[in-house]
Amino acid sequence: MSSEQQEVAQFINKQAPFSMLQDSACSYFVNHLDSIYLTRENQTQWLNSEQPKLFLIRSGLYDLVDAQGDTVTRLTQGDYFGYPSLLTGDSIQNSLEVQKEGIVYMLDQTDFDYLRREYKAFEQYFVRAHANRLLSSHYKSNNDSWSERKISEIMTRKAITLPPDASIRHSAKKMQEHGISSMMITENSHLVGVVTDRDLRNRVLADEVDPAQAINSIMTNKPKFIFENNRVFSALHLMLKHNIHHLPVLDENHKPLGMITSTDLLRQQKSDPVQLIGRIYKAHNVADLKRYAKEIPELLKGFSNNIDDISLIGKLLSGLTDALTSRLIFLFQQHHGAAPTSFSFICFGSQAREEQTLHSDQDNGLLLPDGLNDEQHAYFKQMGEFVCENLVECGIRRCPGNIMASSDACRMSVSDWGAKFLKWITSPTPQAMLNCKIFFDLRFIEGSTTLYSQFCEELTHISRNDLFYAAMASDVNANSAPIGLFNNFKTEKTEQHHKYIDLKKRGVVIINDLARLYALKVGIRRANTQERLDALLKYSLLSKEDIYNLKDCWRFLTQLRLRTQINEEGLPSNCINPDKLNSLERHQLKEAFYLVKQAQQGAAFKFARGSL
Repeated sequence: MSSEQQEVAQFINKQAPFSMLQDSACSYFVNHLDSIYLTRENQTQWLNSEQPKLFLIRSGLYDLVDAQGDTVTRLTQGDYFGYPSLLTGDSIQNSLEVQKEGIVYMLDQTDFDYLRREYKAFEQYFVRAHANRLLSSHYKSNNDSWSERKISEIMTRKAITLPPDASIRHSAKKMQEHGISSMMITENSHLVGVVTDRDLRNRVLADEVDPAQAINSIMTNKPKFIFENNRVFSALHLMLKHNIHHLPVLDENHKPLGMITSTDLLRQQKSDPVQLIGRIYKAHNVADLKRYAKEIPELLKGFSNNIDDISLIGKLLSGLTDALTSRLIFLFQQHHGAAPTSFSFICFGSQAREEQTLHSDQDNGLLLPDGLNDEQHAYFKQMGEFVCENLVECGIRRCPGNIMASSDACRMSVSDWGAKFLKWITSPTPQAMLNCKIFFDLRFIEGSTTLYSQFCEELTHISRNDLFYAAMASDVNANSAPIGLFNNFKTEKTEQHHKYIDLKKRGVVIINDLARLYALKVGIRRANTQERLDALLKYSLLSKEDIYNLKDCWRFLTQLRLRTQINEEGLPSNCINPDKLNSLERHQLKEAFYLVKQAQQGAAFKFARGSL
């Protein structure tokens, strides 16, 4: 080996995967590579070649750009590119833009394939790199799907605000000056109310109110709002549920950013899901609700064809179930009179996480004040039974474990619910851990937000127990990811001897459990798995890389799971036959399970050692 080759070998040996391989692998790479000096003038020539190659950067700075002109990643010393085409046989999709000229090493397809055959770790490294690149690009991609867009992306106006003591006349003039139909009222930079042009007509002109009065006399107090990073679909759902047309947008610190209207949002969306939710919220009777519910399965199939990320079907299904539940509560009170006291109708499990599928069942309950009399208990018993029975009629199955508001055990006071949770936390038996998986994923649907907030505060207080978290971490590891030695799948078989992997039990549920474990530890109240993981970015419990890996794996596994359900492939619910996947999907699935397994082991290590 010449001195020049020795110098190259020293560099190669420090780069993954060669740093983990025998010296013979590095020697082969060095003896078969070509070296080029990459410039802006010759960049197109090398990457657009019909013969794909593996490129390793020795020096320089380069941007990898996709077909839409967006930068996929920035590459520098030690980075590889070109391997997706070598692995899949697909044509080169990306282009390279030289930011700083430098030396790049190239390896032909034949030599790349030789190293794949001879060195398993070499192949695994690039398969894993490609899977991470692909998953990450799906996660970060910008697309035109209305439901996936963030609220911040469609906002066109900054916040226009006034203090609560401003006059009605001044407010009207400012709205006219800015050409807006609503105004946010703020105090100490925090939202306290909203005034719309309809308020000016109905509460001022129609009632002959003196326009010199303060605006807080006619504003809507404690208005609904949404955060800038929420999705368009969430905003639409909120507007339809509460029949509002103007929605304030706040940042994570609850500071006003702007206002969006129903007209703004309707321009963004495919109308079918939104129209159906709107009809549900306006249904006049149970018969209408049942008729609308029959449209859901076909709607989901059409919806899945119009979005890039079909995991959003979980949010749509949960939104539809929320709408059915809320309207049933309304119809019950219409026929039986208003509730005799405050209440909170809450949901648990997949509905609370907004991750329902076509096979999800009911998990709900009633949160009641302490000290109700027999007559009041009888009223809420009727309400629970009415809602749950009619949800069944609408296609939402009964919970096999009877976790429904129709059950006395799921219709209790704040104190009784708190005592139940405390017992599970202080005596973490296997059954208690199973209960925690369901009940610690909870979300408000209808009724008193004050009662619900009071209960959440109590849960935060009673869940500070290290023994409980150690038991949860141990329980998470009791359910193993289906990946064995040499990265082979661990499959099960049906009675007809068809192989399958349960994507829910062996993948999605584990990620849900991990997100719940870490979120509870730091007091994050959100139930949605992706939102929990996003919120964890502010803490040091998990690295950003681990969080993004879990987010990407969850989305990939959920997409496979939902696709299986929609296509009705004949396997048990939530299951897939890995042999029916193409080569790339099998590689991705193995990588997802590998990362899930690593995350399980990490959680067990952290909590068992008491390091959190």
